[in-house]
Amino acid sequence: MERNRYAAPPMEKIRVGFIGIGERGTTAVFRTSGIPGVETAAMADLRPRQCENAKAWLEEKGRPGAKKIHAGAEESWKALCDDPDVDVVYVTAPAPLHARMELYALRAGKHVLTEVPGARTIDEAWEIVETCEKARRHCMMLENCCYGEMEMFAWNLAHKGLLGTLVHAEGGYVHNLVWRQQEDDFRNRRFFDAPEVHDFGNTYPTHALGPICLYMDVNRGDRMERIVSMSSLAAAHSEYAAAKFPPDSWQRRTRWRTGDMNTSIIRTARGRTIMMQYSIDSPRPYSRINLIQGTKGCFCDYPPRLALADVPGGEAEWMDDAAFEKARREHMHPLWKTAGELAARDGGHGGMDFVMDLRWVWCMRNGLPLDMDVYDLASWSSIVPCSAESDRRGGEPVELPDFTRGAWRTAEPTSIGDVDLAKLGF
Repeated sequence: MERNRYAAPPMEKIRVGFIGIGERGTTAVFRTSGIPGVETAAMADLRPRQCENAKAWLEEKGRPGAKKIHAGAEESWKALCDDPDVDVVYVTAPAPLHARMELYALRAGKHVLTEVPGARTIDEAWEIVETCEKARRHCMMLENCCYGEMEMFAWNLAHKGLLGTLVHAEGGYVHNLVWRQQEDDFRNRRFFDAPEVHDFGNTYPTHALGPICLYMDVNRGDRMERIVSMSSLAAAHSEYAAAKFPPDSWQRRTRWRTGDMNTSIIRTARGRTIMMQYSIDSPRPYSRINLIQGTKGCFCDYPPRLALADVPGGEAEWMDDAAFEKARREHMHPLWKTAGELAARDGGHGGMDFVMDLRWVWCMRNGLPLDMDVYDLASWSSIVPCSAESDRRGGEPVELPDFTRGAWRTAEPTSIGDVDLAKLGF
């Protein structure tokens, strides 16, 4: 398998099997079923009712596919992977199951698309890479934020050279979820009897890191070499519990030790730096930061801003609203020009979910390499265990694996192209 260049033969019809028909899985079934050439071949979940409800919706809407149901047992999903009528396995199950399902599906000869993270340990990541290479199948992590309008705008700016030589980026996941983690809900069952919750490092990096890696052509001319990570004190969870719950509640009994803010710095082989922040305990408004800086300009999101200098190293100010809007329209990624209206109607998270699915469908139907591959899945996911190791050591540098085994030096840069809606059948 030629690293970073793998493309499967064109697929006129893509038969998808979905594992995990919960919140994310149900929307994925509904969303992809509206793309011509995609059929819902099968669905798997521990809960039969989830699959039955989704099948009823598909039947009501007249969406194509066999719509087989594999449900009711812990390993019902294996039958879906073994089904000869399934071409692509789309994993939206809980994160601890992702790697196991990816590996089984690849060994069953299926292409694999998986929600984040693609792996939770370095050993898992290596096993997925090696299995994918032997299987000669796609294995892509569904990092939807890579397809957000502003992320693709920034990608276009970077690849048009308007920002100059890229030197630094910043990204994050700042999203106050203290209230959600202290609900009496099945999602929080791991906390109910836990005497202590202490997670190290950045446990959810890829929403911000994925787009940055695409801006910088990581694994295609550069690679992430090492990481330093440190966390702040833990305060918000305990204070929230004290303010909201009685003394004998599990929320008050739990010792919340995870730092309120983790900051990690990654250095690449070419000497570029990436600053990453992770906080689900902060009163700060939601932000993925999404900053990319070069010698001629800088883009930063939340809110979106752009500054361009006349010459490398020259001074620049943030554009006013009118100038930014002009630049946004002029440099909007072609994919958003083509699919933005459809995305607004059919897509989740501001349309990025639909654009993501539309793009991998286009690539598979036309026999093109996917925008992201198994090496991206492994390297982006490796930030979780490696940042945790650095954090445990008090911020010592930790080397990041080279899952491409040196192929990043000669791999061609990322090229995220457009789609032809008419040829797809819209």
